[in-house]
Amino acid sequence: MHAITIPEPGGPEALVWAEVPDPVPGEGEVLVEVVASAVNRADVLQRQGFYNPPPGSSPYPGLECAGRITALGPGVSGWSVGDEVCALLVGGGYAQRVAVPAGQLLPVPKGVDLATAAALPEVACTVWSNVFMIAHLRPGETLLVHGGASGIGTMAIQLGKAVGAKVVVTAGSPEKLARCAELGADVLIDYRTQDFVEELRKATDGAGADVILDIMGAKYLDRNVQALAVSGRLVVIGLQGGVKGELNLGALLAKRAAVMATTLRARPLQEKAAIVAAVREHVWPLVEGGTVRPVVDRTLPMPDAAEAHRVLESGAHVGKVLLLTP
Repeated sequence: MHAITIPEPGGPEALVWAEVPDPVPGEGEVLVEVVASAVNRADVLQRQGFYNPPPGSSPYPGLECAGRITALGPGVSGWSVGDEVCALLVGGGYAQRVAVPAGQLLPVPKGVDLATAAALPEVACTVWSNVFMIAHLRPGETLLVHGGASGIGTMAIQLGKAVGAKVVVTAGSPEKLARCAELGADVLIDYRTQDFVEELRKATDGAGADVILDIMGAKYLDRNVQALAVSGRLVVIGLQGGVKGELNLGALLAKRAAVMATTLRARPLQEKAAIVAAVREHVWPLVEGGTVRPVVDRTLPMPDAAEAHRVLESGAHVGKVLLLTP
């Protein structure tokens, strides 16, 4: 088969479409013929040499895919050859075939075409596990989403609204904020021209956000704590603004607030399976009912993954960038 390889870390040109050995499904795995994958920030970090895949996993980038099952490994039940699926991966999505633990498979939601389904697994699992399973967002609370026009952001807006939360977003242009509003965001903050702490206070009568989903890390840490409501929960899932920041424990104590940080890729199989099962139970009905939808910015041929990475790094996209397998 062919896959996107990374012979040497570097810029987008480091991504090389090359012939590689076919994967073989192991115990509890299925083999998926990939129709489409999607580009995630973690793929960019892996390409740059900063986020290597866990030992024993596929060396190729790609944390999600959609396609058809072509073979079942030993011990797999509940799935059949020919089933159309999408999947959460530890890697290997930028390829024509990938071996996937059966617990990380999801059926393609009714009403979503197979290729578009590749836009769902990573964002749905990330948002549901962090905003709902860890931070326990409840109806009537306020959710602040940084990077509202990103793949994660567009999903977080929709799921937040679906459960009855007030959703506040930051984004870097009026055009992106307009797209966030179309998805249901209640309060729109341009982080280039506005102070999100002050704007959030105005929008919540001084209360702040009950849950903050943050992709920036160190750069926003102090202001995020300022922006939290009493008993607020800050969940850090990205480090685009650095890894080391100063935490005001006094402010945290005064608010009885919590700071949490998570990644999805390195979690044990059982944890990933539990997250995928929760997404199937809680998110998939919303997708099939039309309340939540995948947001796709553009599709590109998988051999052109370098261009897809340039799009992601430019910040010019809204939602997901998909790669279609030739």
